[in-house]
Amino acid sequence: MAHLTSRVAALTLIALACQGAAHAADAVLNIYSARHYQTDEALYKDFTKQTGIQVNRLDGKEDELLERIKNEGANSPADILITVDAARLEIADSLGLFQPVSSKVLDARIPDHLRTPTWVAFSTRARVIVYNKRAVKAEWVQTYDDLANPRLKDQVCVRSGSHPYNLSLGAAMIAHEGEAKTENWARGLVANFARAPKGGDTDQLKAVAAGECGVTISNSYYLARLMRSAKPEDRKVIESLGVVWPNQKTWGTHINISGAGVIKTAPNRAAAVKFMEYLSSDKAQAYFADGNNEWPAVSSVKIDNPALKALGTFKPDTMPVGDLARNAAKAQKAFDRAGWR
Repeated sequence: MAHLTSRVAALTLIALACQGAAHAADAVLNIYSARHYQTDEALYKDFTKQTGIQVNRLDGKEDELLERIKNEGANSPADILITVDAARLEIADSLGLFQPVSSKVLDARIPDHLRTPTWVAFSTRARVIVYNKRAVKAEWVQTYDDLANPRLKDQVCVRSGSHPYNLSLGAAMIAHEGEAKTENWARGLVANFARAPKGGDTDQLKAVAAGECGVTISNSYYLARLMRSAKPEDRKVIESLGVVWPNQKTWGTHINISGAGVIKTAPNRAAAVKFMEYLSSDKAQAYFADGNNEWPAVSSVKIDNPALKALGTFKPDTMPVGDLARNAAKAQKAFDRAGWR
């Protein structure tokens, strides 16, 4: 009997040791992130608090991170790649860097058009038209196509055509309107430039407010940041600007995403899937909205962001993000031919 008891005890210790090893294997998560928002720290800390999984994060630019993962190969410590553009995620997928993720939680939480078999969007941001209320009338700029209208000559400010945000817009236009029409639109846009492309979206918004140009396109969260700013100069910028949700009578306002995929060689796969599922939770989704002025991918999540509420509701483009991403290379060629660099 004693022998049996000691044997059971030994087996129990072995089982506990195995469980401990399994937990130890999943007690860390290595994230390669191109999301450069300090506010995301709260997400990582909350995930660790809920799961006990320690998050190690390497920040970098999208292309640099992709190249690093490729070069590291099977020895890469990366479990997850997070970035802020559908085209970059699709590039990673085309390079064979991601593995399929099967999760009932993600299937139930994330809409079909915001996920693929290998990567998932967790938040969205809209590409809106912003105009100077003293120089441009809202009815002049109801669609992206309107930005190429000659009556806006010398009125358009915009960042580089090679930037992912503009390439994704071009990719959406190609899907909806064709490559030839998109290239012609880009030529008209270039003809309307008030200046050569430079700076980021916030720089364009400030230039429009200052009257250096009359209209621009910007990601919505840059606008929301200025709206929530306590700085008088930022509030003054907002007072001069009007906002249009483009293409409300057709295919809807273009949206881009923040998303993530699990690396094919992830050493901590279970932890990676758990983190992906955490990002779809109500708490994390609300944080994307309240912390960084993005819209949650989960539409049922309640948000408490005065800027997003002030911007109101709109009809988004619901094109599958995978389809959108695959047109980015065509958009780059069309923009290059049009002289939007």
